[in-house]
Amino acid sequence: MPQQNNLYKVIFPALITLLVVALLLSIRYGAVSLSMDEVLSSIQKLFAPTDEKTLNERIFTEIRLPRALLCVLVGASLAVGGGLMQALFRNPIVEPGLVGTSSGAAFGATLYFVLGATLKFNAGQWTLPLAAGLGAVLSTSMVFLLSKSSSNGRSSIVALLLTGLGVNALFMSGVGFMSYIARDPQARSITFWSLGNLSGANWESVEIVGVATLVCIIAAMRYAKQLNALMLGEDEAQLLGVSVKRLKMVVLLINVIMIATATAFVGIIGFIGLIVPHIFRILCGSDNRKLIPASALLGAILLTLADLLARMLLSPAELPIGIVTSVVGVPVFIFLLRRKNYLF
Repeated sequence: MPQQNNLYKVIFPALITLLVVALLLSIRYGAVSLSMDEVLSSIQKLFAPTDEKTLNERIFTEIRLPRALLCVLVGASLAVGGGLMQALFRNPIVEPGLVGTSSGAAFGATLYFVLGATLKFNAGQWTLPLAAGLGAVLSTSMVFLLSKSSSNGRSSIVALLLTGLGVNALFMSGVGFMSYIARDPQARSITFWSLGNLSGANWESVEIVGVATLVCIIAAMRYAKQLNALMLGEDEAQLLGVSVKRLKMVVLLINVIMIATATAFVGIIGFIGLIVPHIFRILCGSDNRKLIPASALLGAILLTLADLLARMLLSPAELPIGIVTSVVGVPVFIFLLRRKNYLF
């Protein structure tokens, strides 16, 4: 235990330092590179607003900085969501969209792309996030209701797991059907959104995702000790005074709010919520009091670096960020599975 505490003292400052470095790299480099002088002058003008801004200063203020901050928030949300779900299901290969959140968001977005004009569904710049958010809420609600009816009114972990897999398959089939009937421009929009895209980042999205992320992480920290007890088993946790039913509902609600909000604004980004908690468990163990904040930092770092790669590899064009996270995440995931002897 003393050795682990010493490791924590090293890892957290290192993660914070890496996050600052990743943010600076993300802010400076892209289709247009910014000098440190331009970055510093742009930051000064954020606190002393003026209309006298150069083109590069406007790029920093209106495009680069909100995108970098949104990337940090989404990465933190996905990683913390993954850690919470893995702790709740006591399964290290569970990802945050397991209860239908991501597939429902994808279906809502796809429905908007294909039928939005026909249904006259228009809420300005918030139309796509709203459609995706409604889809996420619908699919997650279905998982809860069906898992209760399949377990005599109780949402058991196994029932939630199996129902989530079924609902995910159902909504992804809906996405496939909508993609099949879509015209070429609509199909292209569906493809880019489904692979993750941060190009639509703005200050409004940063504020909404920021509030949801911070509130949910604070709430998750409050239940970290109870999640530690749950790792011993449901019966043991109840003997230790944990209300397992309430804990499951609260943790699932926290996960749904975070993942639905993040996915609604940036699309589906895979593997961050799956591999980040794994990496930290290998380094420092499974104490959720440390796992949650460390996962938030590491998820923010990895997604920020992935976004930088997505913008730099084909500059001035950019890859969907989901491609980058998958290319990097799949080998890491297979390595982790082999290390834990899940693959032989």
